Amino acid sequence: MPTRKLKVIVTRRLPEPVETRMTELFDVELNHDDTPMTQAQLGDAVSRADVLVPTVTDRIDKGVLMRAHEGMRLIAQFGAGVDNVDVATATQRGITVTNTPGVLTEDTADITMALILAVPRRLTEGVRAVAADEFTGWTPTWMLGRRVGGKRLGIIGMGRIGQAVARRARAFGLQIHYHNRKRVSTAIEQALEATYWESLDQMLSRMDIVSVNCPHTPATYHLLSSRRLALLKPSAYVVNTARGEVIDEAAMARMLEKGELAGAGLDVYEHEPAINPKLRKQPNVVLLPHMGSATIEGRVEMGEKVIINIRTWADGHKPPDRVIPAML
Repeated sequence: MPTRKLKVIVTRRLPEPVETRMTELFDVELNHDDTPMTQAQLGDAVSRADVLVPTVTDRIDKGVLMRAHEGMRLIAQFGAGVDNVDVATATQRGITVTNTPGVLTEDTADITMALILAVPRRLTEGVRAVAADEFTGWTPTWMLGRRVGGKRLGIIGMGRIGQAVARRARAFGLQIHYHNRKRVSTAIEQALEATYWESLDQMLSRMDIVSVNCPHTPATYHLLSSRRLALLKPSAYVVNTARGEVIDEAAMARMLEKGELAGAGLDVYEHEPAINPKLRKQPNVVLLPHMGSATIEGRVEMGEKVIINIRTWADGHKPPDRVIPAML
């Protein structure tokens, strides 16, 4: 008798090559209109599926997980972050959680570097000025920004992405500093010419640009609190391509409004997709629509990782990208 195909429910539209391959391998239920699922719909999905493939915008909380039927044993997240999944409850219920780390590193680092350049050099302000027909010719004092080379860059989170940002930043002449939960190896520090700061407070007070590249966990929620943001120099810039919840967005918006920060470049937001109206009004703030990982190549590779995780799990082996609660 033929082996029953796994019932896989995918919560959002994925790149066409990924959906095609999933359709070949599994009994897959796709979200053709790409409308985000409600909590009730997610609960219904786990009550019917063998495998759920959510994305970072789906809240897989305890209420959803308690509706999972006995055969639902894998959540194969399409994304590197898993702060949207109650991993502890999933583990207690015997549900394995996987993610897609690594494939987004270079794409996210590219966007981070783009923001590091765009904010001090006022690139989007220049684009808006040309679009509004305000450019009347070169003058010595118009649209003056800040030189990037020679500035101190403080990286919060020296994992894969943080290190990729450091490699790019060194090429632009930035001095690399970092704070991390654990100090990286001497070899990495030497290769990146990076200075480690055990005290985040002390690092922040001395940086010209701060880049947030750490995951969102209970320990990093509002890591850049109102108190810590106040440690930054008024001439400093903040860039965030990690998770919006790491920064007290309201406090940062107030500081930008008062001129207590020189500018910010943001790809993520605390209450996404809502964006603080004060941030929208500031000319020295570059706002992107969470596009750090948005390359065709990256998204297809993410899908391939999801498929590998599902097939490995289905074969009775530990998936390569298992998320372990103690590591979060």
